[in-house]
Amino acid sequence: MNKKIRNIFIFILFLVVFAFQGFAQKTSAVAVVNPEKVFQNSNEGKKALSQLQEKRQKIKNEISGLDNQILSLETKLKTQRLTLTYEASQQLTIDLDSLKTKRKRFEEDSAKEFQQLEFSLYSKFRNEVLPIIDSLAKEKEFSLVLDLSSGAVVYFDTTFNITDEVIRRYDASKTNKSSRDTIHN
Repeated sequence: MNKKIRNIFIFILFLVVFAFQGFAQKTSAVAVVNPEKVFQNSNEGKKALSQLQEKRQKIKNEISGLDNQILSLETKLKTQRLTLTYEASQQLTIDLDSLKTKRKRFEEDSAKEFQQLEFSLYSKFRNEVLPIIDSLAKEKEFSLVLDLSSGAVVYFDTTFNITDEVIRRYDASKTNKSSRDTIHN
């Protein structure tokens, strides 16, 4: 339902832009950009994706270690059940329950932490790329820049796709910034 409303809004926006185009003195131009592609193909985006992958792997390894500990305790409890004293058996059961709880909490906490990192990295990226898109749109005199990742664009002439130019400028802005930081340090 939300997607339908968004698509209707974008359609109305197109109508307004093209209707306005007839009344405007200068020709309005529309461009498209794919922020997901910029994120995946820019140097900073690749660094962020790598950081997310490392974090995901670290969490996976930690959960795997906890799973191995749980399996070890379960095996010990099953194989030694007849030879263990009642107190030792109870203690192993308590330790097993405690370890299962620890694993569950770790998994929940890690999922939240991962989502926060992902949001933080994407927000930083978005805040850095939007001024570049804005600057490029003003420079090329685009009246409207559409987001291809939203799925609302059905057709576009690829000559109006500014995604690759945004990637180049974003990478250049980061290269220039790191060069200035190196010079000042």
